[in-house]
Amino acid sequence: MKRILIIEDEPDIQELLCAYLRDAGYETGTAGDGVAALELFHKEKWDLLLLDLMLPRIDGYGVCELVRQESTVPIIMLTALDAEENQLRGFDLQIDDYVTKPFSTQILLRKIAAVLRRTDRETETHQLIYKDITLDLDDYRASVDGRPLDLTTREFELLRELLQNQGRVLTRAMLLGRLWNYDFLGDERIVDSHIKNLRKKLERDHIETVRGVGYRIEKVL
Repeated sequence: MKRILIIEDEPDIQELLCAYLRDAGYETGTAGDGVAALELFHKEKWDLLLLDLMLPRIDGYGVCELVRQESTVPIIMLTALDAEENQLRGFDLQIDDYVTKPFSTQILLRKIAAVLRRTDRETETHQLIYKDITLDLDDYRASVDGRPLDLTTREFELLRELLQNQGRVLTRAMLLGRLWNYDFLGDERIVDSHIKNLRKKLERDHIETVRGVGYRIEKVL
């Protein structure tokens, strides 16, 4: 049975989430502030974190940052903060999804199931599969419809980053920071050049340009 840690300071929302998740077959635990959440996270094994942002003691961003220093456990932020800057900050901290309140419990349950399916698949096979693309994460091999792709290491990492963040817009600055380890605004044209080469080798239109921002691959549930 999958175990989900609900990190939420509103008792009514805690109770609601616990009821729906248990009815859906999940085991749950709860924490009402950031410090308690980290204590529970270290004490027990969890398959997914549902994380509010406006928490006492340590806010959700702080919890996420500390968790990501030692774990890739799936994190879904569940918050009333719906501004783009809040969402981008969450995705920069490598969350798996962002859901705003008020929320549909049925949509939330499906998002949780989708994230857990993807995590299970990657854990079992060490592969990322997207439509007709397969990435072998251990051997840095990629294929389309079974046809091997001759990708450079940077092209592979760029494709992996896009596939691991399906549906999210990754800015050029974000990609520079993650893949080229730039701590400053570097030449963003290097990202465009690699995207161009990657598209040519894929022979597919999976990578979407978001004008003036960056790139995105459509999310597949």
